[in-house]
Amino acid sequence: MRVVCVRQHGGPEVLKLEDLPRPELTGEDQVLVAMKAAALNHLDLWVRKGLPGVKLPMIPGSDGAGVVVDIGKGIKGLAAGDEVVIQPGTFCGQCPNCLDGHENLCPEYGILGETEDGVQAELVALRAANVFKKPSGLDFQEAASFGLVFLTAYQMLVKRARLEAGETVLIVGGSSGVGAAAIQIATRLGARVIATASKGRKTEFVKSMGAEEVVDHYEADWFKRVLDMAGSRKVQVVFEHVGSATWDQSMRTMGHGARLAVCGATTGAEVSINLRHTFRKHLSILGSTMGDLDTFQAVINEFEAGHYRAFVDRSFPMDKIAEAHAYLESGEHQGKVVITIPGGNPDEGS
Repeated sequence: MRVVCVRQHGGPEVLKLEDLPRPELTGEDQVLVAMKAAALNHLDLWVRKGLPGVKLPMIPGSDGAGVVVDIGKGIKGLAAGDEVVIQPGTFCGQCPNCLDGHENLCPEYGILGETEDGVQAELVALRAANVFKKPSGLDFQEAASFGLVFLTAYQMLVKRARLEAGETVLIVGGSSGVGAAAIQIATRLGARVIATASKGRKTEFVKSMGAEEVVDHYEADWFKRVLDMAGSRKVQVVFEHVGSATWDQSMRTMGHGARLAVCGATTGAEVSINLRHTFRKHLSILGSTMGDLDTFQAVINEFEAGHYRAFVDRSFPMDKIAEAHAYLESGEHQGKVVITIPGGNPDEGS
């Protein structure tokens, strides 16, 4: 079977298609899936370029969708032929946090395609906890696109920040995958959404996701425009994942009692915090990584009900993986970049 493989760090040219033996189920809790599509995330770029702690060689890919080929004896609720979507988080399943349903707090928590081989392959053997039935209204490319970003955004806004109807939320980097997911989630909750994005096509994309107002984050002092839009109470929730380039201005938009949820630091992790400002205004800074299994199921339920929509920008065949990386890295995309996987024939021996 064919897989995408990273054996050395570098540009898109280091991505290679390789032939590997067909994976076998090694436990009663595993599922063999023939992958039909896999989405790219910025995590794939970082793994390719060199992310501390990631061991090579690595099959990348956290998000995907496909068809069940075989299941372990101990699995209920799945059968061969089921169309499924991949839950990207991994965990031990035995620690107190896992047993309490807080899998993303597991000390061994990881992500497919980063801490272990991912799903950019024709066939993958995964734990049953990573395999959920696909929302019926989505095709394979759409289903492959939502996992990581909606899981992350839902956990941040619903479970960490506890965003409520009527509150004003600032979504920083609204045209990104996780930002666009956050806009839909916040809109569904009944919040007023202000988002940042560059001008032109990305502004229009962010508005199409549901943002009421959009601010160009390349403008100097863009936080002042956000404050004008937010009114006297200022912003109650800030959704941050950009990092040092936007942190100071994001903090300035926060009203008394506001919460800032952060899941990433694309532009850098070193930021400053004014403690007097933080305690006098009763501000909360909430770190968040991925989400638990209940959160992933909640996201699937929202897609099944038609409340969220997938946003695939462009798809590439698997043998054009280097072109897909280059396109994602260019920043020209609006929505998710997906690769299609035509193989995964369960009758193939290798």
